[in-house]
Amino acid sequence: MNPWNERFQGEDYVFGTEPNVFIADMHKRLALTGNALAIAEGEGRNAVFLAREGMNVTVWDYAESGLNKANKLAEASGVEIRTELVDLGEAQWTKEQWDEIICVFGHFPNELRTRTLEGVKTSVKPGGYFLTEVYSPYQIPYRSGGPQDPQFLYAPGDFLEAFADWRIVHFFMGEVVRQEGQGHQGLSHVLQFAGQKPLIK
Repeated sequence: MNPWNERFQGEDYVFGTEPNVFIADMHKRLALTGNALAIAEGEGRNAVFLAREGMNVTVWDYAESGLNKANKLAEASGVEIRTELVDLGEAQWTKEQWDEIICVFGHFPNELRTRTLEGVKTSVKPGGYFLTEVYSPYQIPYRSGGPQDPQFLYAPGDFLEAFADWRIVHFFMGEVVRQEGQGHQGLSHVLQFAGQKPLIK
């Protein structure tokens, strides 16, 4: 059993049932519509929010227990989502499929992070958006959530270089307070990125 599958086995939602504040605010600000993909989405809190906002939502995660809880949360919220058991290391990224892709605290080793961001670039439709909030390398001493291994944390260049040809709508690095279940509690050091894929190459 992978560690996330084990972690999501309990009845409680590890990161709560409410969406990430940045994703919720930015999504509403951009008034996005259409098809959304939530990667490394865990127990589904952000995907359910997008569905409540009228998006057609697909969830990718490699913890079956998390996907089961995502479906349970969707049902309790009166919305539908599509869940798929996907290991991002083996993910097939269809060209220009999604109007919006989100990733909330999805932390991967360097090689997989690069592969995943390239996949995002491929799969977002022209004019579509990628929204993400993740922990920066400065997060470790905060002890409010996230990996303790620096290789899993994001530097500004991870986004600014990978998406250099996109329109950057929002970029932020600094302190925020997050109260997300038992998994994320208190003052944190994050990176936020919202970018739009160009309509014209």
